[in-house]
Amino acid sequence: MKKHRVLATIGIIVAIVVAVAGAGVLAVAIHPQLAVGAIQKLMYRGNPVNTYSPLHEPSEGMTQSGQYKITDRAYGTEYPNSFLDITYPSRNRDDTHPTLFYFHGGGFFGGSKDMGDPMAASEATALLDDLCAAGYTIVNVDYALVPDYHFPVPLIQANQAFAWATEHADDYHLDMDHVVIMGSSAGAIMASQLGSVITNSDYADLIGVKPALSAKQVKAVVIDDAPLDYDSFDFACKLLIGNYVKGTTFLSKDDKSRYNTILHVTGEYPPAFLLGSEYRVDMNEMHEALDAAGAVNELVDPLAEEGRTMPHCFVAEERGDPTAAAAFRRLTSFLASHSA
Repeated sequence: MKKHRVLATIGIIVAIVVAVAGAGVLAVAIHPQLAVGAIQKLMYRGNPVNTYSPLHEPSEGMTQSGQYKITDRAYGTEYPNSFLDITYPSRNRDDTHPTLFYFHGGGFFGGSKDMGDPMAASEATALLDDLCAAGYTIVNVDYALVPDYHFPVPLIQANQAFAWATEHADDYHLDMDHVVIMGSSAGAIMASQLGSVITNSDYADLIGVKPALSAKQVKAVVIDDAPLDYDSFDFACKLLIGNYVKGTTFLSKDDKSRYNTILHVTGEYPPAFLLGSEYRVDMNEMHEALDAAGAVNELVDPLAEEGRTMPHCFVAEERGDPTAAAAFRRLTSFLASHSA
């Protein structure tokens, strides 16, 4: 009898633990910022996530990579983190190069256009340094983050950055007739959406962004491992994206449609270079949608092509990994053929 009471007590305890755990999961699903906010606190350690002041004093000069860089120019005042850097292949800024706008990753809760000293070369800057060396003026753009700002604010800011660059093209020697839009991870989501904003007026109206660039100006879009198909995400990804889109993982069909660019590509979509690893399923879906629409695109999928499982946004390892190096060569070849 005593044994049965002990087993019953254990069963009750287990049931309580499961119920509490389940309630915790449900609470996070309803309010994902509970989990994301805890991560932000660890990352930012009391520093502001969103700020109207630049992270560094604005500077200008040669970098350790031998390029010329201008940092922390304000492209807007309406939203925080509205700053960008411009990097030229050499000191001679009068040389004409296509302009590549880059949007960083970070799950829309972290990250920035520069990690550490903006003039110092590091693993974090290697990919952009090498793209710049390949003959592109890099405009590296910051944008506002959760919990204060949600979709589509970063797209509005991207559009403001395009407008600022157009207005100041002569001052900063920017070729705004040959533009490439690129992003990694969260930034790749933005790049994919901007491709549709610029070429699909229905989508632009749907999310309320009037494009500052024309389809004629945008020569290519680079989408580096973007999670786009919300229903296919694992729980962790739904936390990040749901939190960004609406502050909850419970998104409506309309919410998902506004977010998912795959549903809004047309034959006018800019030539697109897709890199798929962690989100290769999404990139394959995007590739198929672009093919069906008759839009020019190229997909790099190391698992399908080489049987290699690569990490998220693997092309950033192009200096040390042969698969990433080959992907980088394909990327620069694609851009050279479309952005000239």
